[in-house]
Amino acid sequence: MYSSIKDDFKNAFNRPNSAHTQLIIINVVVFLVLAVLNVFSSLFGFTWLFDFVYNQFSIPPVFSDFLSRPWTIITYAFAHSLTDIFHILFNMLVFYWFARLIIEYLGSDKVISLYVLGALAGSVAYLMVYNLVPFYIEKSGFSGMVGASAAVYAVVVAAATLLPNYTFHLLFIGPVKIKYIAAFYILLSFLGSVGGNAGGNIAHLGGALMGYFFIVQIQKGNNIGAWVLTTMYFFKSFFVRSPNIKVSYKKEKSTFKSKSTVGASKKSMNSTTSQDEIDAILDKISEKGYESLSKEEKQKLFNASKK
Repeated sequence: MYSSIKDDFKNAFNRPNSAHTQLIIINVVVFLVLAVLNVFSSLFGFTWLFDFVYNQFSIPPVFSDFLSRPWTIITYAFAHSLTDIFHILFNMLVFYWFARLIIEYLGSDKVISLYVLGALAGSVAYLMVYNLVPFYIEKSGFSGMVGASAAVYAVVVAAATLLPNYTFHLLFIGPVKIKYIAAFYILLSFLGSVGGNAGGNIAHLGGALMGYFFIVQIQKGNNIGAWVLTTMYFFKSFFVRSPNIKVSYKKEKSTFKSKSTVGASKKSMNSTTSQDEIDAILDKISEKGYESLSKEEKQKLFNASKK
């Protein structure tokens, strides 16, 4: 059984275009580890251990406290409330639905970038209001915030910005364009920004703003999340051994060289897709759906997503 579960995890992380699945697995694993630790620490009287571990995922509202554990600026986005199972359930369901759209049209790497950037934007917004705005400073007497909601909001708004007229068929409601779903979520968070979960709702709005900004920059040809992948692959290189590559050289005939040159020329022409062409393709997707694209247009969009 253990080996079967282990194989399932390996397959999930080795499968292409599965960033959404990988992030969901990480969130669920963190939730389960914290939940199990909470049970045992309560049963055997070492609740201090659970509190210590949980605090490593909980970002505090007061900046001086935050400086004592600055890593929580991102770790908070991988933990959830243990007293409300719907906290993680709804976050992961919504994330899965909208992240699939981002993967389909922009590639798996963009989901990772959006998740991290949305989490960072949410934590920055949260810290700013609780340390600069008097209304929130007076209400900063709580331990901290956890949850992937800011990152999820970034993905939701990004998808709605990229494909505003894409339609989801919701249970009991019917077809709804995702731009209205995103607007509803934003409105709820705005109205809740002065309520009991004010900090969480402020973080949601920060994540939503980042999602919008990310897509606007992508449409302009700027990938503001490239550094996220660069950083991730840098740390990953310490744990994953690079394969040994054997290189051999041989003299090619002149006819083969000519074909290679022609092939390189064609590849160069195909790789120089202009931003205007990408914008036109995205507009076509928004109006008529992904299925309306020609094979050449799909290839251009795929190539652009890898830049």
